[in-house]
Order: sequence, then structure tokens, then C-alpha cells
Amino acid sequence: MNFNFRITAAALSVTMLSACGGSGGGDTPDAISVVGSSTVYPFATRVAESFARNTGMPSPIIESTGTGGGMQLFCSSAGGDTPSIANASRRMKASEFETCQANGVAEVTEIQVGMDGIAFASAVGGIDFNLTPEIIYRAIAANPYGEAQTAENWSDLDPSLPNKPILVYGPPSTSGTRDALNELVLMVGCEAGEGMAELEEQDEDRFEDVCLELRNDGAYVEQGEQDNLIVQKIEGNADAIGIFGFSYLDANSDRVHGLTVNGVEPTYENISSFSYIGARPLFIYVKNAHVDAVPGLREFVAEWASSWGAGGPLAAVGLVPNPEDVMARSNTAASEFTPLTAADFE
Repeated sequence: MNFNFRITAAALSVTMLSACGGSGGGDTPDAISVVGSSTVYPFATRVAESFARNTGMPSPIIESTGTGGGMQLFCSSAGGDTPSIANASRRMKASEFETCQANGVAEVTEIQVGMDGIAFASAVGGIDFNLTPEIIYRAIAANPYGEAQTAENWSDLDPSLPNKPILVYGPPSTSGTRDALNELVLMVGCEAGEGMAELEEQDEDRFEDVCLELRNDGAYVEQGEQDNLIVQKIEGNADAIGIFGFSYLDANSDRVHGLTVNGVEPTYENISSFSYIGARPLFIYVKNAHVDAVPGLREFVAEWASSWGAGGPLAAVGLVPNPEDVMARSNTAASEFTPLTAADFE
């Protein structure tokens, strides 16, 4: 499944959209604007390439801003100088939906395009041992279980682990991958600690800080919204571990390999069956006011739908197809553009 991530010529341009279906005025935009998740980015660029090839229309402009940053841009206005689509490696938050509504982005369609996994990896031939949520949490938390962080080597956590320095390259706080890491791994590891349930009951804010604040002493290093850079970092250091989307692991399997979590490998099959703890859904969010105002937007979404099935072009590059019931809902959403409501977040 190896492939190279490519940026289309259109993606390299810095074209600003003109107004359409919202505030502002001017001509219709020349190309579709897409922002958001670095994990969804390679799939979006692949769909953009096939869209341009099949329709002869300009390739959409895809920017990797991180899920959080993408949502801010997407929800800033319904005007034509704002993105038509936000890619996301976690579900839109209720607070983001409220921001959209407050800024006139009244109708937004949510489409789950497939699944992915948060992969923990090291260089081929590099450090290799079984991880657990508790080990990951205790290694990179600023104050594990409310105590001072003193672990310098993995063996400080457990004598059976490698006597190697803890060095983890991972996503920043603006990333959907970080949100998923928090929810699927760090919270699980934190909640396993003695007294943590009582802390959550007594002081929820303190509990969240203890569970999700990461160390800043060089043991955990944020690498921005560039998962390929994390691959390069761990490839160049046999003792380093990286955290990124499964598709990047799959695309670079000749350079890096996945570490097991709870004894389960990050593989296509284990993610699709949810036996791997890091399995997560991936989304695109479409601004309904742009659907018929931005040339090609409806067709671009249709290109996604024709590409995300089992055995399709996106599965060939690492996207894990949705379960059948979710696939049916996504196909409907991609053609009917049913908007989200506040009740969807309850």
C-alpha cells in the first residue's frame, strides 16, 4: 500500500475564494477550498486529483491546518472567502458547531469518510516493545497521577522495559490526532490510577489537567501538523517513538514499523474490527451554503463517495472503510446534504 503524498499545483497556490452564498460580494471562486486535519489531508489530495482528472475542473486547494485550526477557519463565516470543507480526524465539537451558528454558517453536513488509527511507531530496527495506555500516560504526562514527573528512561516505568531515554514525537494540541490520543489512550491510562475516580468527582478541571497536560522537558516533542516530519524524526533516531495516523505508518512501512498496544498491532484489519485501541473515525464537514454556489463542490463530495469503498482507491492508500451501516449513512449525506442540528450533539 505504499504511496507518496503529493500536493497538487493548485494546493501550492494561495488563492482566496470570492463570496458565495454568504456574506461578502464578488465573483464565484475559481477552486474549492479545503482546510483541516493532517491525517485526512493525503486522502483529500488523492480525491482532489481524481476529481480534477475526471471533471476537468480546477483541483481543490487543500491545506493541512490541523482539525482545530480548520474548524476555526471553516466556522468563521459563510462567505465565499472561507473554506467550503473542513477535514477532521475527530468529530466536530458542540462548541465548534455553536461558533458556526453564531457566525452565520447555519447548515453544515457531517460525512464520515472512513476510519483510521492512532499509530505508535519507531524506526525499522529501532526500539520495540509492547505499550499500554498506562505506560504511554506515565511516560508523557506532565504530572502522572498528580505526582511530579521523574521518569527519564522507559525502564524507570517498569524494569522490564528498555533502558532507553523516553523520546516521543507527537501531535500538537490543535490536532485531531491529539484529541483522539487524549480520549482513546491518555484518559484510559489516567483513569486506571488509584484515586483518579475520586479526583474527577471532586475537581473535574484538576482531573483533566492531570490526565491531559503533557511534559515539556523534551521527552514529548510536538511536531506541528506535519506527520511526515514525525516519520523523518523517528527514522533518524532508533530510540524515538512517533505518534501519527495509521495511513502514514502504512505509507512508510519500509522505514518505520508499528508498536503493539495491549498486544495488538496497528493494522488495517485490527482498526476495522476495533480490536486496536486507537481506532477512530475520520470526517469531512461541508458548508451547505456553498454546495450549489461553489462550482464543482457537489461533484467533489460525490468523488469522495465513489472513492471510499472497500477495494477503492482510498482503501488502497490506507483509509479503512466504514462499517456497512455507517457507509450507508455517509452515502446518503454525500448526496442529500442533511444538516447537523444541536440535537446531534446531545
